[in-house]
Amino acid sequence: MPLVLKQVFASLPQMERGVAKVIGGDPKGNNFLYTNGKCVIIRNVENPAIADIYTEHAHQVTVAKYAPSGFYIASGDASGKIRIWDTTQKEHMLKYEYTPISGKVKDIAWTEDSKRIAVVGDGREKFGAVFLWDSGSSVGEISGHAKLINSVDIRQKRPYRLATASDDTCSSFFEGPPFKFKFTLRDHSQFVNCIRFSPDGSRLVTAGADGQIFIYDGTTGELVGSLGGEKAHKGGIYAVSWGPDGSQLISASGDKTVKLWDVGAGTAVTTFNMGSDVTDQQLGCLWQKDHLLSISLSGYINYLDKNNPDRPIRTVKGHTKSIQCLTVHKGNGRSYIYSGKTGENDCFSGKGHSNQVSKMQADEANDLVTCSMDDTLRYTSLSKKEYSASDVVKMDSQPKSVSVSGGFTLAVCIGQLVLLKDKKKVFTLDNLGYEAEVGAIHPGGTTAAVGGNDAKVHLYSIQGSTLKDEGKTLEAKGAITDMAYSNDGAYLAVIDDKKVATAYSVADGYSVKNEFYGHHAKPVSLAWSPDNEHFATGGMDMMVYIWTIGDADKRVKLPDAHRLHHVSSLAWIDAHTLVTTSHDASVKQWTITY
Repeated sequence: MPLVLKQVFASLPQMERGVAKVIGGDPKGNNFLYTNGKCVIIRNVENPAIADIYTEHAHQVTVAKYAPSGFYIASGDASGKIRIWDTTQKEHMLKYEYTPISGKVKDIAWTEDSKRIAVVGDGREKFGAVFLWDSGSSVGEISGHAKLINSVDIRQKRPYRLATASDDTCSSFFEGPPFKFKFTLRDHSQFVNCIRFSPDGSRLVTAGADGQIFIYDGTTGELVGSLGGEKAHKGGIYAVSWGPDGSQLISASGDKTVKLWDVGAGTAVTTFNMGSDVTDQQLGCLWQKDHLLSISLSGYINYLDKNNPDRPIRTVKGHTKSIQCLTVHKGNGRSYIYSGKTGENDCFSGKGHSNQVSKMQADEANDLVTCSMDDTLRYTSLSKKEYSASDVVKMDSQPKSVSVSGGFTLAVCIGQLVLLKDKKKVFTLDNLGYEAEVGAIHPGGTTAAVGGNDAKVHLYSIQGSTLKDEGKTLEAKGAITDMAYSNDGAYLAVIDDKKVATAYSVADGYSVKNEFYGHHAKPVSLAWSPDNEHFATGGMDMMVYIWTIGDADKRVKLPDAHRLHHVSSLAWIDAHTLVTTSHDASVKQWTITY
């Protein structure tokens, strides 16, 4: 039963206020890359929906850069580790691994022959290193700074020059190889955030938190001038990127603008106004072929339009935090994937949940029903796609799970069960005598099943608008982590923290139909295929299994569905298409053939 990863919906860059984001570009001009959590994300610049994710770092990855050859990428993480890996194969085989500094890597630069690498950042004994890519042997010393180094670049022509920019307000100029410190550039009055040689090596640019941009001779390091007179930007500048011919560059600033400069004249040709919100601060930029990209504090990737500076050609949106849950809703003959996280959501206008969204489901009335750690249940119209305040139902305690069927919504909260109809509470059941974890309403709308950490499923009948405890329980192997009825109501599938999935046959008085073993760690999410014959489970072991209801031995395994991150939620688009999400903030779509 083969499985094909059809599509990856990549996460956005992970951003931090006041911290520059380095975006890498591939030498052919086709891709760009950035980091989020422990992942490096590679995206096609023409069609950013085409993405690839590298997940082999054990710590948070901070920067990634292509070798000029285009065959390798070097990525650095918060522990000082550098991984050099293959870009040409899907497996991204590791070529070399080094730990040149003892703290967070802030920037990486290659020599034009792809043989030497400079790495800078924070460290206990030194803030940078430069070494041979294939042996790790040192080819010089990066010295001359009193504080961490933010940025490094190497001139892409002989004679080689290396330059660094630091929080100590200085930049340093080196000659080599072997690279030796020559002198300090002391023109900035605050942190220097970015330093870059022009493509032809004739110029060197620095940008700082003081809002200034200085231009130097690329060979001698002599000051040539500054951009924009006294100041280039009203706020700190986080990044600069040269145009392909070296006559222009772009700069990204905390003043919420990106500027396009004529370097020879020292003047701004265009100012791109990116908005007025704090999340519109610009923390990164990349000029790739004819594409001008910038990254906002929100994580949004903006494609700038020289002809219309106040409106980007396109803005790539998505998730920047880990995804807790997702659901698939069919509308207008198409399937839409909705995924949940914290706070503002880009698919819907208005204010969303103020805390983590823990569960979501689409109901028959075309609403997306979500419950969150902000103690609310929210009904969001999928046709209007906006969060409207009228449809928020406050709970007495934090809701953990929500289930929708037959016009009813069942919310399992800490210490109580709440039944809702027409977006209003109609019944509350307290003093359950067990800790309820998750609920499911039978598609017929007559039974509610509630799973507890007492390793039991408690069955309630829905009579009128009340829940009646029928005194009937089903035994599971451990505390229940998720459960769901098949779409036709024939089966109830349950997973528990003892790593077992159990299917009960509803018509036979909930007798056990089959037990399914395979997860090595606690399974946490479950979803039925529309064919009612298969269901999928995802676990803390990073595995996803697809089980066949009639045959416990027939199973499909998606190993390492999201490398180093467990699968937090599952949903089916159709009988052969499964969608998974995870704490790596990505959504993946798989095609399954039985």
